[in-house]
Amino acid sequence: MANSSPLITCSELTEVLGDVTLLDVRWRLGGPPGHEEFVAGHIPGAAYVDLDTDLADPPGERGRHPLPDTGRFAEAVRRCGVSDDRGVVVYDAVGGRSAARCWWLLRYHGHHDVRVLDGGYPAWVEHGGRVELGDPTGVPGGFTARPGHMRVLDAEAAQRMARDGVLVDAREPERYRGESEPVDPVAGHIPGAVNVPTSHNLVGGAAGRFRAVDELGSAYAGASVGGADPVGVYCGSGVTAAHDVLALDLLGVEAALYPGSWSEWVTDPDRPVATGA
Repeated sequence: MANSSPLITCSELTEVLGDVTLLDVRWRLGGPPGHEEFVAGHIPGAAYVDLDTDLADPPGERGRHPLPDTGRFAEAVRRCGVSDDRGVVVYDAVGGRSAARCWWLLRYHGHHDVRVLDGGYPAWVEHGGRVELGDPTGVPGGFTARPGHMRVLDAEAAQRMARDGVLVDAREPERYRGESEPVDPVAGHIPGAVNVPTSHNLVGGAAGRFRAVDELGSAYAGASVGGADPVGVYCGSGVTAAHDVLALDLLGVEAALYPGSWSEWVTDPDRPVATGA
């Protein structure tokens, strides 16, 4: 299934459905649990991956969704059938916002053939794809986790990126400006960061598809992304920022992820906070 694009369409997935490992990563901040949606209907052959327990460590000083322990992550995806020599397709129901986290983690841990279903489960249903009910038990895979294949920033590196490169804040504008903060205890953004909301990557609403490459390019060029300067991305807890990393991958830009993101940044009161545009 290897392809230069990190995305796969419903038509393309139909052609390779029996030849790939499918991971259902449906999740929404604050619920309801994605597993319930999975049991009520999923793409045939898919296994459910829990973002909070499989794709993150418990919340703490490293933020609300720290990168998971490598061994525990590897065990979780092997349980779902992931192997080194078999392509993986991940999907959700929110435009790829949670699926991108799984895409990034598999790439970071050395899997070379991972794609996100463009439009996710809603697009699959609209396409007329077959749907399976229940919670089937699949065949375990043989994935070998080798971390370090994607660029990562810690808090200090993120601060340097904002000064010496381009640091993208993927949250919605009102959170970036500090006008609203529904989750974390402090409002605002990392000084020097520019705002390109994850929603700007999509067309068709919250469960939409990725914009055409030229439209994505225009959105990021407006924030001075895409030139010679290095690029980093963060969000609230490091989940949806992976969506911007994926969008930039479509543009041929290798962006680093700050996994701790804003939820880690504000755990240290000595770190500076900016507000406004």
